[in-house]
Amino acid sequence: MAKRSSSDIDLAPFIDHALLSPTATLEQVEQWCADADQFNFAAVCIHPTYVRQAAAALHGKKPKVCTVIGFPYGATTSAVKLYEAQEAVEHGATELDVVINLGWLKAGQMDAVHREIAEIYDATGQTIKAILETALLTDGEKRQAAEVCMEAGAAFLKTSTGLYGGATVADVRLLKEVTKDRVGIKASGGIRTVEQALELIMAGATRLGTSRGPELIREREGLAIR
Repeated sequence: MAKRSSSDIDLAPFIDHALLSPTATLEQVEQWCADADQFNFAAVCIHPTYVRQAAAALHGKKPKVCTVIGFPYGATTSAVKLYEAQEAVEHGATELDVVINLGWLKAGQMDAVHREIAEIYDATGQTIKAILETALLTDGEKRQAAEVCMEAGAAFLKTSTGLYGGATVADVRLLKEVTKDRVGIKASGGIRTVEQALELIMAGATRLGTSRGPELIREREGLAIR
């Protein structure tokens, strides 16, 4: 089979169009939803407070509604994360980006990490993307986290919240090696150019979390960026 060339890659289906600024407004959310529909992005990723409105804006349209759970630190209690996830699904979210408890991971409490993700998956039945925050982990911890989250039902492993550094080609390659294509890989944080996006996809990313989706598409098409 011929190796895929980056020139053949359509970026739009990879993009989770993210609006996770603490100052995000409903007007901005509506614009992000319109962008996602216009460019056929995979999803919009917005704060839980706007899930209901995003679901209404994208009703019957291709992009999915994704929200974040336990964002950005992952240190809320499991009961709080579970409630947040269940409410988000009730409001229309079908994808949940869940920040894992990094303190538990660092302490070797892998059963607790597994249980938390598994409870959310079992209760919602939706697509779970486990946020690993790879910039804060050793390679060994990344491997442990990946294995545990896959076993717990995560459909994707997500590199980062973006607070502590973004996605790297090295981390995507490591996750691809561990997952062996059993789950998706979402590269997120700091993706600002077409070159970066394509490098991450070529390394194994199956989703890209970025707030610059429309700009990336326009740049790829050689159009003037607004």
